[in-house]
Amino acid sequence: MATETKAAPIKARLAALDWQDIYRRMDEHGFAVTPPLLTPMECQQLIGLYSDDKRFRSRIDMARFRFGEGEYKYFAYPLPDPVQALRSAAYPKLAGIANGWAARLGAGEDYPGDLESFLEICHKHGQRKPTPLVLYYRPGGYNCMHQDLYGEIAFPLQMTCLLSRQGDDFTGGDLLLIEQRPRAQSRGTAISLQQGEGLIFTNRYRPVPSARGYYRVNIRHGVSTITSGERYSLGIIFHDAK
Repeated sequence: MATETKAAPIKARLAALDWQDIYRRMDEHGFAVTPPLLTPMECQQLIGLYSDDKRFRSRIDMARFRFGEGEYKYFAYPLPDPVQALRSAAYPKLAGIANGWAARLGAGEDYPGDLESFLEICHKHGQRKPTPLVLYYRPGGYNCMHQDLYGEIAFPLQMTCLLSRQGDDFTGGDLLLIEQRPRAQSRGTAISLQQGEGLIFTNRYRPVPSARGYYRVNIRHGVSTITSGERYSLGIIFHDAK
């Protein structure tokens, strides 16, 4: 009951979003910024967890793998209440977008309507490791352009919430999206979030209308260089990893 009580405000914030407008923006641009989904106190609590290695299953030094400069940690199960609430409450809304996109592209994918059923599919394919994570950058840190795919099963949408305060805790560090259209120059978008705000975006592809129907546009994401301070963010990935 205590867990449900803690999760209720976050679920209510997600339910109160203008999802029709989010669907429209996702169709037009492949991303949508939301009002704050986490309070300043919730952001600080998640930042405070970063030093508690018992809450995480692994730590990645980005420079070691040439992913960028910085680090991130994947949460272990059970996820913290705010993270679980965001993941489970957002998934059903995003599954509708994912299924609509798959149908337009003739992909033949059918994502179930609830997170638990989707994770069962992941687990049957050997993907059992949780993927929500906290990313941490210092001055000079950045994240190279990439897609978060961890196995055969991959949900095409994900979320991030900024935990730090832009301008107060850090400067620089915009979110970057690069859209790679066939037979055309790539297009980049820089997005600046405020503390607690969320970004819903495609981490794989989106359908774009053409004279003959729809074609697939690949999208990669990253983070621009941090110029001062420290930047923490929460990533919500819906598929589990091997």
